[in-house]
Amino acid sequence: MTAASSRETPVVWILEMPKGTSPLPSDDVRAFGLSARQRLERTLARAGAGPVDDWPLTRSLAETDAGSAVLFRDDCFYDERLVCALLETTETLLCQPGADGEPGEPVAARVEQSHRAAALEALRNRQSDALPDGVSHSTSADLVPAYNPQLRKFDPAFVFPASPESVREAENRIFAASYKGITDFITKHVFPAPALAVVRVLAALGVKPNTVTLVSYALTAAVVLLFARGDFALGLLMAWAMTFLDTVDGKLARVTLTSSRLGGFLDHALDLVHPPIWWWAFAVGLGMQNAGVEAAMLVIVGGYVVGRILEGIFLLAFGMEVFTWRPFDAFFRGIIARRNPNLLLLSLGCVVARPEWGYMAVAIWTAICIAVASARIVQAATQRMRGHAIQPWHEQSTSPATGPA
Repeated sequence: MTAASSRETPVVWILEMPKGTSPLPSDDVRAFGLSARQRLERTLARAGAGPVDDWPLTRSLAETDAGSAVLFRDDCFYDERLVCALLETTETLLCQPGADGEPGEPVAARVEQSHRAAALEALRNRQSDALPDGVSHSTSADLVPAYNPQLRKFDPAFVFPASPESVREAENRIFAASYKGITDFITKHVFPAPALAVVRVLAALGVKPNTVTLVSYALTAAVVLLFARGDFALGLLMAWAMTFLDTVDGKLARVTLTSSRLGGFLDHALDLVHPPIWWWAFAVGLGMQNAGVEAAMLVIVGGYVVGRILEGIFLLAFGMEVFTWRPFDAFFRGIIARRNPNLLLLSLGCVVARPEWGYMAVAIWTAICIAVASARIVQAATQRMRGHAIQPWHEQSTSPATGPA
């Protein structure tokens, strides 16, 4: 292939598959309220794909223009990363993994004009054994790395048939792909099961993610008022509801492919601003005149700001987030003095009817976390001065150039 053709924007075809074979593509088979075709169309739109056209069963090759093309079957749920990879690759037939390492059933292809007829036949017949020279078999693992740097976790790409038997597994994988691998332990280990159930219901009802975000804003304001007047039990209940919805709105946006700049801004702005306001309001409710409350508030609120600054320093100095450096850092992110771990300490204080104890515990833990973050910057700088590369733990090897894992 020439350099010019490799840069060519491909035409995208969504192939209508015969309805007499199994699995049956059907609009009744939906993952989070979307059929396989709807999910694919939204994914292609988000990826900025070139002209997207339908390929009905009655269409012939003579009716098409010359040039590069990407062909997708309309009876599969595709990982979004896989769709993007196919738009960038060349002369590839994407197949499901087969037995004994052999390529299995083909599900999509990226080919030049001379190979379109063969690729179309392979997809229509669900057979991948008769390919012309120059077209390679690929699986999801060949096209997409298992590690997802945006979500900071290992998450192999997937393709599932749009069938009643596989839709539940497809939803589980789609939902899992919306979750960060490095986050606090409550979000990672407590919220996923109930969040998945709620997201399924909201998606089926057609509720928009921004609607959920606006409810979170209302709950956030209510928490400030409740904390400030000393109604800690109800305030913490509202706070936990807000944190749960904060998980739900982002996941709902990702699984329904309806993320937007406005939604992202509203979500991130809320996440960044409200925690120190909550901690200040809690101190107001305890009474600033109480011994140590004002000092604890300054440590908690100031520590929140300093912690964010230290994370930014690590990112600027070493080109990566501190929580991806070593396994310890990923673990520490799960318990660091952020909103959810802090809420747990405050809740424990209220359980024993001593909310001030919980507040003091948050202050102490915040100070410890600042010390750890500072120490990690010093340790990373020391490693670099000794000639060791500072890189994410999943990229590290046992070679002397990278240092200890």
